[in-house]
Amino acid sequence: MALTTASRPALPVPAPSPPPVRGRRKNYASRRSEGLAGYVFLSPWLIGLMTITAFPMLLSLYLSFTNYDVLSSWEFVEWVGFDNYKKIFTADPTFWQSVRVTLTFGLIAIPLKLAASLGVALLLNRERRGVGLFRGMFYLPSLLGGSVALALVWVAMFNGEGAFNAGLSLFGIEGNNWINDPDWALATLMVLTIWQFGAPMVIFLAGLKQVPTELYEAAQVDGASKRRQFFHITLPMLSPVIFFNLLLETINGFQGFTSAFVISNGTGGPLGSTKLYTLHIYDKAFTDFQMGYASALAWIFLAAIGLITIVFFSTGKFWVHYSDGEN
Repeated sequence: MALTTASRPALPVPAPSPPPVRGRRKNYASRRSEGLAGYVFLSPWLIGLMTITAFPMLLSLYLSFTNYDVLSSWEFVEWVGFDNYKKIFTADPTFWQSVRVTLTFGLIAIPLKLAASLGVALLLNRERRGVGLFRGMFYLPSLLGGSVALALVWVAMFNGEGAFNAGLSLFGIEGNNWINDPDWALATLMVLTIWQFGAPMVIFLAGLKQVPTELYEAAQVDGASKRRQFFHITLPMLSPVIFFNLLLETINGFQGFTSAFVISNGTGGPLGSTKLYTLHIYDKAFTDFQMGYASALAWIFLAAIGLITIVFFSTGKFWVHYSDGEN
């Protein structure tokens, strides 16, 4: 009797043959050469990281526990333990003054800078004729950064006979020597920082381009005003961008040095009104030649910035909203 298809026994399926050993070796050699090439291209960055960043940081950490004064030979360097750190908090009134000035600068200048950048970004987000030119003009001051030339221009503008007072005189207002006035010197430094809002403005513009227009259209259908659209659509959708700009500008703002140094002639004056923390570190290191003490100041500064960063990331989950619904 002939076997039917259902009753016909199944033929054994041969097992797949392993790939040739030569092919595996070739693939392994190719991956290894690619990895080696990657390390070769990364080597300039790795060398720079170790020699310019990592080694100086570790050396400054060691110096913070010594009495190193730059001028003496290494054989006279003594280990003092935590004496430098104790002296900072107990016997250095300039330290607390610099902390107060830095916090005042950061709590006022950074929020105003972000507000100005967001406001200008909202205006430049509209597709109008020549909007690209205006975007470039508003971004231009950020290209100058914290340059010495820009700080010198600022000094020329806000001194007793500067352009700012000349403008005030057109309205019959008598100007002031803003740079040398203890009540206004820090304010002029803040204005310089706020004026350079181009970088966060560009980031805000990129964030505004990602907000779905359907949300605004639905809000208009529901009769929501522009104000409600801004607070209930724009700001929540921009919260990740706001978080990024806030963190970045806080770190950069606290590290500001060049403008304050030039405006105050390196003294942090008048009467210490522009004595930022970075200026205090500079004075201790290169004016008083207390490099060990300055290293301790620098590591306290690093710890403070790290703590601020941790606080931002810890509290960000309560107000930063992402489009995928995750905080």
